[in-house]
This record gives sequence, structure tokens and C-alpha cells, in this order.
Amino acid sequence: MVSTSTTALPAQTPAAAFMRAVKSFGLIRESWVGMFGAGIIIFWALVAIFAPLLAPHEPNATLVPYQRPFWFADVEIPEGMPAFWLGTDHVGRDILSRVIWGSRTVLIYAPLATFCAYAVGILMGLAAGYFRGWIDDVLSRIADIILSFPVLVLYVIIIATFGASPVNIVVAIIFASSPGIMRIVRGLVLDLRNRDYVAAAQTRGESSWRIMLLEILPNARGPLIVDACLRLGYVIITIGVLGFLGLGMPPPDPDWGGMVNETRGMALAFPHMTLFPCIAISSLILGFNLLADGLREISLRD
Repeated sequence: MVSTSTTALPAQTPAAAFMRAVKSFGLIRESWVGMFGAGIIIFWALVAIFAPLLAPHEPNATLVPYQRPFWFADVEIPEGMPAFWLGTDHVGRDILSRVIWGSRTVLIYAPLATFCAYAVGILMGLAAGYFRGWIDDVLSRIADIILSFPVLVLYVIIIATFGASPVNIVVAIIFASSPGIMRIVRGLVLDLRNRDYVAAAQTRGESSWRIMLLEILPNARGPLIVDACLRLGYVIITIGVLGFLGLGMPPPDPDWGGMVNETRGMALAFPHMTLFPCIAISSLILGFNLLADGLREISLRD
């Protein structure tokens, strides 16, 4: 009689899990869609980093009001002042400078809010899927209650109650997004908790949270990375919508959604005031969506 035995996979160290994640991102070169999306994201990241060098004017400086873009400007530009590439708004602030500085707002708070939402959602999903029982019931019911409300209504209620500020926007996004992340993680954990490497870790006497964080979570990274890219796009839309509703970043600091809100009444006469911030928002969202499509394409090949 030939005896059979199951060989358990070795435990994954945090360094090994990190290197596998880096390798997964390196495979993006296999997808031109993902490469194009990554290029757009890198472009805006560089714009945000080098904003002080790229912006021709101070973002809040009052220059020449109602100046159209330089290629059909109808107002004489003062001597010695650079041309306004994207024109100015009704206050006289340079739109190009405000778009450049506004990229910092989006690329700081959108990833921060998404990361915090994932931290909360992952912990909830791991606990619910691994422990099951009453923990799963309580966390799932909480998630169901939050998800039963329209997301935009939750944002408006939270920010209108506590005030418009970067911290409150991040808190609102965490509160509204973490239940959806929790559901995704819970489903992945339910599938992975019965794998051989989890049983081997339990046999070695490892703690439950060590098993969840070092054995289960690294093996669920694929769907989570794709979802994170898509969710980043949703968060960027959220920040833009909140700014448009007057619930975004406090003025006068540049905020793409706030720029559209401030000039929406002049969109017909001076379309450049709202057009360029909208293009900036759309292009960054497109970048994250294309990156997510590329990562999904690569995962399906594997």
C-alpha cells in the first residue's frame, strides 16, 4: 500500500508577501491597457510632486479676471506676465496653477482614505470569514445596515454634521467604503480558510491573527489589488462630487470639484473654467480604471 500525505506550503513572511505583490505589479508590462493607465497615474503623481516648480503662478493669486486661454485671449495681458495657458477664473486666479496644485489634494486624500478604508474593511472581513459564528453575524449585519443607505447621502450627512475638512472627508469615506471591502474579504477568506497551508499553520500553533495576516491575506491579494484600483477611482469621484456640492476642501485652496462648483454658473460664457478641472478628474479616474483592467487581464491569463 502506498501512503499519501499532503505537503503543506511554508508560511509566508511579510517580506515574501511584499515581494510577491511587487512582482505582480511588475507584470503590468504585459498589458498595454494597464501600462497606459499607469502612465496617466504617474503623470499626475509627478505633477503633484513638482507642483511648486510647474505652476506658473500662485494658485490663489488674483491676476486678470475672466481671462480666456492664451490661444484666443481677448483681454490684454499686463507686460511681463506669462500667458495664461488655461485662462483664469472669475476671481482672476490662474486655472493651470490651480489644476496643478489641486492634483496634490486628490492624490493625498484619495489614497489615504482608500488605504484607511481597506485597513478597516480587511480586519472586519478577516475576522468575519475566519471566526464565523456570532462575530460574522454582528459584522455582517453592521455592513448590511451601512450599505442599505445611498452612499452620497451618508457622505452628506457625515460632513454636514461634523463640517467640511480633509479629516472628516477621510472619515466619511472610511465609514461608507469599509463595509463593501469587508464583504469582498469575507468571501475570499471563506474560500481560503480550508486550504492546506492554513491547516498547517494551525497545527504549528500559530495565532489566529498571524494566520489571517500572513497566510490568508497574501493569497487574497489579487482581487483586492484590482478592487483597490477601482475603488480609488470611486473615491476620486467622491472627492470631486463633495467639492462640487460645497462639502469638499475648505476654500480658497484649489480643489478640482470646488473649481467646478465655483464657476458652474459661467460654464456657457466661459467654458474653460469648468472644462479643465473636469478633464483632470476624468483623466485620473480613467488611469485607475485602466490600471485595474490591466491587472484583471493579467490575473485571468494566470
